[in-house]
Amino acid sequence: MTFAEKIKAARKTSGMSQETLAEKLGVSRQAVTKWETGRGIPDVDNMMIISNLFGISVDEFLSHEKEAIVRKGYLYESRTDYDIDGWKHFDLKLGGARLLKLKGVDGEKIGVRLASNDLESIGNDFKVKIDDIKNWAEIEIKRQNKMTQAIAKEHLVIDLLVPRRFVSDMEIEINCSEVEIRDVVCDRIDFKGKIGKLDIDSMKGYVTVDSNLDMDIGISNYSGTFGLNQVSATSRISVPNDYEFRTIVKGIGNIVTYESNGVESKDFSTKHAENAVEFNGLKSELVIAR
Repeated sequence: MTFAEKIKAARKTSGMSQETLAEKLGVSRQAVTKWETGRGIPDVDNMMIISNLFGISVDEFLSHEKEAIVRKGYLYESRTDYDIDGWKHFDLKLGGARLLKLKGVDGEKIGVRLASNDLESIGNDFKVKIDDIKNWAEIEIKRQNKMTQAIAKEHLVIDLLVPRRFVSDMEIEINCSEVEIRDVVCDRIDFKGKIGKLDIDSMKGYVTVDSNLDMDIGISNYSGTFGLNQVSATSRISVPNDYEFRTIVKGIGNIVTYESNGVESKDFSTKHAENAVEFNGLKSELVIAR
């Protein structure tokens, strides 16, 4: 079990709500939610309090994370680097994966690292194809040797490093349990496919997601418009307490509600904020929480 799973199970076994645990630790309910959804780990002081509170050692709480740190280099990897010579529109067809980590970097190279702790023949089972024509570049990850999307979605990690100075916009097709975006600055990123969890940090630009899965979305240090397009889905966006944004609701039969500290609240969006959350689609629900 991960730390997130362990603290959630310990809290429920003790009959505590997230609000009660947050009060005992002197933190916000949003912090507890972040820990229980795997977006962070408490600092040392809070870790000690949690350990004493539930009678579980720190080592036991963090055993999974310690193993992950030891193995974070992954047992099996395949790396492709390509020099970029100017501003590009990127068309990324990535297929299935367990995790996509999209990160903006300095320099002139785009890097695609495929990694896994289980797929021994990763270098043979996946092929990275890059086509570069003037202001347009296509990157496609192809499966071969009878590799299936189901296996890729369970075991494959994609690290995608993009040069900030040369990215104008990106279209990304992927079926993935989790996507992380870090340090990216570009005009627009359009996601298509199926995404269960999305975490955006240190991002500037317009991000749109077209996915009909129920999504768990975390936004921090983000400047721009986040657009979500869904059909018959129920999703949740967590934002920092001081994050100012306006809400735009389009489509048919869509509902947006708000939550503060685990309790339904009135609309806390700001009408004329520069940042925006745009909700579109059909008969879907979105909770915006802080």
